[in-house]
Amino acid sequence: MKRSALFLALALTACTTVEAPLSERVVRSEMARCPEASYLDGQEGRLKWNYTTGLELKAFLDVYCHSGFAEESILAYVDDWYDAIIDSTGLPYKYRRENFSTDHICPGRTLFQLYDLTGKEKYRRTMDLLYDQLRNQPRTPEGGFWHKQVYPDQMWLDGLYMAEPFYAEYTARYVPDSLKVENYEDIVHQFVTVYDHTLDPVTGLLRHAWDASHGMSWADPETGQSAHAWGRAMGWYCMALVDVAPLLPDGEWKDTLVDLLQTLFQTLPLYADQETGMWFQVLDCPYREGNYLEATASAMFTYTLLKGNRLGFLDCRDYALQTYESLLRTFVTEEDGLVSLDDCCEVAGLGGKDDRRGDFDYYIHEPVRSNDPKGIGPLIWAALEYGKLWTE
Repeated sequence: MKRSALFLALALTACTTVEAPLSERVVRSEMARCPEASYLDGQEGRLKWNYTTGLELKAFLDVYCHSGFAEESILAYVDDWYDAIIDSTGLPYKYRRENFSTDHICPGRTLFQLYDLTGKEKYRRTMDLLYDQLRNQPRTPEGGFWHKQVYPDQMWLDGLYMAEPFYAEYTARYVPDSLKVENYEDIVHQFVTVYDHTLDPVTGLLRHAWDASHGMSWADPETGQSAHAWGRAMGWYCMALVDVAPLLPDGEWKDTLVDLLQTLFQTLPLYADQETGMWFQVLDCPYREGNYLEATASAMFTYTLLKGNRLGFLDCRDYALQTYESLLRTFVTEEDGLVSLDDCCEVAGLGGKDDRRGDFDYYIHEPVRSNDPKGIGPLIWAALEYGKLWTE
């Protein structure tokens, strides 16, 4: 089916009972492609405690809850993976706290709902374990979490999504009142610190990462910033803002995050493609030869717009609806009853064993594939938010 004909049909299914909503159809498509969650993200049946699988399963569980708990096979699909990868003591398979990877916090976020739904105490023990990691996470001199032990003194925009939604929800649910203020202040400090140190004052966009030591090969020796604003990195940061702000008490902490969100969305539309409204792989180089419209970042920004509008953080209803419809038109296809999200950047990072420099040429030559979890999850959430516009 051609995209131009498909997008309206897909959009309409988000708010009709004639056919399953798009969010459910995406979940069913992924479950058909990967009969077990251990096959998501190309794992081929291997168990790996990774943020990509955890993020996608969180989206699946949100669909299950939104359906009124009617789709039991979705709950079973999610629970089977977590039950297999977490042992009776609450320790995830091959998890090592001493790695201090913020990526390993992210899959724990699904456990809040899963624990409520199943009552399995080992899930609560896992959440306690991950919170303990955050309490001991190495920090930059200004108090920002290192992205990982192997990336000392570095804050990546990605890390804000990996750690802060879990940190905020754990604090809201389980931390004694005497510690809540300290934690909420720390959470907001993480957002402000990385914003201040990654902001490009010329474009108003955020660079991918910041090295507090200014010593990495990819870091500007004067600022410590990486070279470019990478689309998905900013997508992670925006989703973190819109997911964490509702978990904070009303007042200065929440207002700070909402202000950051509003500021970024004054700038981001200026860097969208004029024809489609979608965003480029390298945000600060629109239309440069080799750059391309990238699905995961575009889905993340779309979800943020829709949820931000629903919560009253952003005043952008018409723009959010147009962006959602363009997301479907630009990136979503359907074949043999399976919905796909195309043009997803598979991975991009900085430093490491390959000494990734984060220049323009690096970003545009990273692998591109369909149905990457980092796009599927935000697509599902965007579809859920779109449906809420018509039902709430």
